[in-house]
Amino acid sequence: MRFAPLLMVAALAAPLAGLPVAPAQAQVPPPGAPTSFAPLAQRLLPAVVNIQTSQAAAQAQAQRRPGAPDVPQAPPGSPFEEFFRDFLERNRPNGSPPGAQPQPNRPQPPARRGQSLGSGFIIDASGIIVTNNHVIEGADEINVVLSDNTTLRAELVGADPRTDVAVLRVRPERPLPAVTFGDSDTALVGDWVLAIGNPFGLGGSVSAGIVSARGRDIRQGLYDDFIQTDAAINRGNSGGPLFNLAGEVIGINTAIYSPSGGSIGIGFSIPSNLARNIAAQLRDVGRVRRGWLGVNIQQVTDEIAESLGLTGGARGALVARAQEDAPAAQGGIQAGDVILRFNGQEVREMRNLPRIVADTAVGSQAPVVVWRDGAERTLTVTVAELPSDQAAAGAPTPAPEARPQTLELAGLGLTVGPITPESRERFSLRPESRGVVITEVSPGSPAAERELRPGDVIVEVQQERVNTPQEVQERLATLRRQNRATALLLIESAQGQRWVPLRLAAPTGSPG
Repeated sequence: MRFAPLLMVAALAAPLAGLPVAPAQAQVPPPGAPTSFAPLAQRLLPAVVNIQTSQAAAQAQAQRRPGAPDVPQAPPGSPFEEFFRDFLERNRPNGSPPGAQPQPNRPQPPARRGQSLGSGFIIDASGIIVTNNHVIEGADEINVVLSDNTTLRAELVGADPRTDVAVLRVRPERPLPAVTFGDSDTALVGDWVLAIGNPFGLGGSVSAGIVSARGRDIRQGLYDDFIQTDAAINRGNSGGPLFNLAGEVIGINTAIYSPSGGSIGIGFSIPSNLARNIAAQLRDVGRVRRGWLGVNIQQVTDEIAESLGLTGGARGALVARAQEDAPAAQGGIQAGDVILRFNGQEVREMRNLPRIVADTAVGSQAPVVVWRDGAERTLTVTVAELPSDQAAAGAPTPAPEARPQTLELAGLGLTVGPITPESRERFSLRPESRGVVITEVSPGSPAAERELRPGDVIVEVQQERVNTPQEVQERLATLRRQNRATALLLIESAQGQRWVPLRLAAPTGSPG
């Protein structure tokens, strides 16, 4: 570990000789701010634990970088790094070079075990503990150190890598102090919070801050909905609780943004309203059952909203594909629908929907409000359990034998053609692909601006299926006659299906 030199800190803090020093002023807390967090911290600290894990040397070795020196982990540039390296050099058999195999006749030291530290918190006096999955992942031994330094062996009850939540069980001789989950939805930006954990393995510590932001997506998974806080969170705080001033857990401290590895005031916590449900399922059945709808979705942009006549601006989740035989298709949801509300909850944007569906009870019937054909419709779907493997290709149908000429779509910079055996081979199209294939894209055209490429397939135009280049041309001509500014195309590429709003530039030679 790297610690700042205390003498240097003291020198910088001292007033410079000869300069006037303002008299010390008593700190007056703003209205509503606590004068001290001590009573709250004293009550909560006993329920926060240190988690120590270890794994076999072979497993720890497998996780190291190939060719990395056999040196215990220390921060780069740390004095300990050189110490460990020198120690190993002095104790290498017969001055053998680095990486040399141990001599068979010389007694070998016992294999080292990889170790890590983290935090957790007790939610049940019988010994149920919540932490992060990444704190205990890969461990073959887990120990929990209580606030009184009692060490207990822990067993893994269940873990969910998708949300980074894990549940442990210890078997104490007496009831343990426990804390409860609060309602994270009531936490407002600017509210005071406390983060308690075990940074750097130094022991229980408390840091205070505020809720900096809500609903953060840090690209960790489908269910990202993090609380951001400026309460100091460092290594070893992972899995520890984030408390409100009522002493309720409103988050699990999980990640930080830091170029140095230390806290710079940007920390992220899993909201308790997500973690509570996950922890309950892990405790009860050892795994998580998530609701599943069976749709591919994308964000609704302003242009897409305009193309669909969606009132109220860009909102909801646009369905790019409803998987066959999945709950959505069985409930009547179609490609091109915009899901506005699911099971009574508003879908503000695309990324809200997976979390809302996942939290819906498997087997329940959920009302779904969609935008279709310029109006809201209410459908009902029966939520299924998220399968472990969702890949299910449709059965291929014979490709058409005829090969009409390609067709240039004037004003768009696109040349399209039918899907034939030749075009399938040329563009490596999937056997089940249906529609009209793009064969050329003119540089600087509206199509190029939307990153359309040769080999992309136009499946629908303005939510109507197209099978020939002539059908695409007719749909676009109809939209121009209606004075539409954009055409909404359903495009299939190697990455999947997506809706693309394409600006309808006037064809060359036509009135503008």
